[in-house]
Amino acid sequence: MGKKPFHNPFESLKERLPRPDRRGRAATLPPPPDPEPPAGPAPSDDDLWRTATAGVRQVARGPDVVAPPPPPPAAGKVWYPDLDAIDALRALVRGDAPFDLSDSDEFIEGYVHGLDHAVVRKLRRGEFAVQAHLDLHGLTREEAKGRVDSFLRASRSGGKRCVLVVHGRGMHSRDQVPVLKEALRGWLATNRFARHVLAFATARPVDGGPGAIYVLLRRQGR
Repeated sequence: MGKKPFHNPFESLKERLPRPDRRGRAATLPPPPDPEPPAGPAPSDDDLWRTATAGVRQVARGPDVVAPPPPPPAAGKVWYPDLDAIDALRALVRGDAPFDLSDSDEFIEGYVHGLDHAVVRKLRRGEFAVQAHLDLHGLTREEAKGRVDSFLRASRSGGKRCVLVVHGRGMHSRDQVPVLKEALRGWLATNRFARHVLAFATARPVDGGPGAIYVLLRRQGR
C-alpha cells in the first residue's frame, strides 16, 4: 500500500477535463446554448425614435437667430449690377425693346424705351433732314402695311436715317377716322417694324402736320 500525497488540491480537476475519444484526440466542449429571443415583436424605427426623443421640446426662434446665408450663384453665372443696363442695350440694338407711346387727337409719338430724349425732341421739331417719303393715300390697310414694311427696309438698307410717311387725316374715310394713322402707331411699335425704327413723331405743318409722321431709322448693321 503506497503512500498518498499529503495535499493535492488539483486532484479533483481531472474529472472536469474533456476525455479523449477513441483516436486519442481531446473532445471539444459543447457550444453554449443560444440566448432566448425577447418576448413580443421587435420595436420599429418609429418606436425607437419616439422612445429616444421622449420629453424633448422644440426650441422657438428668437430675435438673435441669424438667417442662413443666401446660396452661392450657380457655376458659370455671375450677376453684376450693370447687367440690367446691358440687357436693355442689347434689346435696343435687336429691336426687342418696348416702345414708349403717347398721342392725342392730332399728335402721335413713339420711341424705343431708353432712347435719349434729346433725340426725340430733335425728331419732333423736324431737325432731321427727310431723305425719303412714302404716300399712303388711296391704299387699303393691308396694302399700306406691306408698302410701309418694304419702304422702311429699303430706306434703312440705303443708309437713310429719317423718312416721312404720309398717312392722311382720314377726311375721306368712314366717319372721318384716320385709319392708317392709328394703324401706323401700332405697326411701328411691333417687332416686324421696330427692328428698323428708333422713333416716330407727327410731322410739322410744313411736312404734312397731323397727316404725316417722321420716322427715325436705326443705323444699318455691318
